[in-house]
Formats: sequence, C-alpha cells, structure tokens
Amino acid sequence: MGGSRSGGPEPRDRGAGADPRDQAGGAEPRDRTDEHIVRWTRILPDLDPDIEGSVTRMVRFVEHIRRVKDRSLVEYDLHRHEYDTLQALGGRHGTAAPSELAADLGMPPNSVTGRLDALERRGFVRRTPSATDRRRVQVELTDEGRAAWLGAMGGVGHEEYRLLGGLTADERRTLADLLRRVMVRAEQEARES
Repeated sequence: MGGSRSGGPEPRDRGAGADPRDQAGGAEPRDRTDEHIVRWTRILPDLDPDIEGSVTRMVRFVEHIRRVKDRSLVEYDLHRHEYDTLQALGGRHGTAAPSELAADLGMPPNSVTGRLDALERRGFVRRTPSATDRRRVQVELTDEGRAAWLGAMGGVGHEEYRLLGGLTADERRTLADLLRRVMVRAEQEARES
C-alpha cells in the first residue's frame, strides 16, 4: 500500500486523473483502492497498478475481517488469545495435549498454561488425565467453550461468505488458486531465508 508510507490517513482524491482501465470501457464499481492507485501512479509512474491494487485490497480485506472478528469477540466476551486457543482446540476435534496446542499456536508449551488456566476458570475447557499416560493431561473443549468459539467464528464466517458470496463458484476457485500461488511463493521464500 504505497499511499500509506507517510503513516497518516490517506486523503480522499476525487480530482482529475482517471484509472486507465476506465478508458477501456470497464463499468466495474470503484472502491477506495482505485482512488489510491490513481493518486500513487501520479507520484510513482512506474508503479504497477495491478500489483498495488491487489496488495492494497488484500490488506484492506484482512483489516475489514479483523474488525468484524473484534466485534464478534466483544459480543461473545472473548479476548483474541482466548478465541485463538479455543479454535486451535476445536481444530483438533475438541481434545488435545497442551503441547499440541502450543505447537498449533506457535508458542512455548509453558506459555499456553496460563491461557488454559483462564479458559478453565471460565468453564470453556477442562483438563483430564490422559488415557494413555496418567502423568499427562488432555484439554477438552466444553459445551460452553464450543458455543463461544462457534458463535464468534460464525460472525466472521457470515461476513466472509457475504463478501465472497458475490462471486461465482468459478470466480471463488480462481481467486483461491491465485492467492495460493502467491502464498506458496511467499512461504517458500520464508523457508529459504
């Protein structure tokens, strides 16, 4: 998002300077990113409007979903770290060892203990002795924890579907495939560095 380099809010520019794609007869609705591209291509003529537009829209989409998630978490009285822990547990069919949750969350195992203590006090998880090794515990998602997790996740899922549901199944598949190609490249470069 080249326009946000100054760190301040981006001014709304509705003046002269049209997106070259508009001249090609495209009648697609315009969004804030179109204005952003027009403004920045005047300043940086070599800026690729498709790359800038794609990156800026992805960032804004993620920011939008994050705001929806934050509202949903408030509605279900969850902190983000609590939601993330419940989701990691839900992703393991509701039962996991603390070390598995720590790995899923990318945290040191001792760091997840405090989260589990707080979630247990709220009645969202319970710890039980492992069936295979009594020295270890298993963490289980309670009905209350599952309801809070699914409720908060439902608000986000509804918004994702509302936004992407405007695309056809083929368009959604194409979008997913294109994003996958970009992320495979990013993840490969991250592993190599």
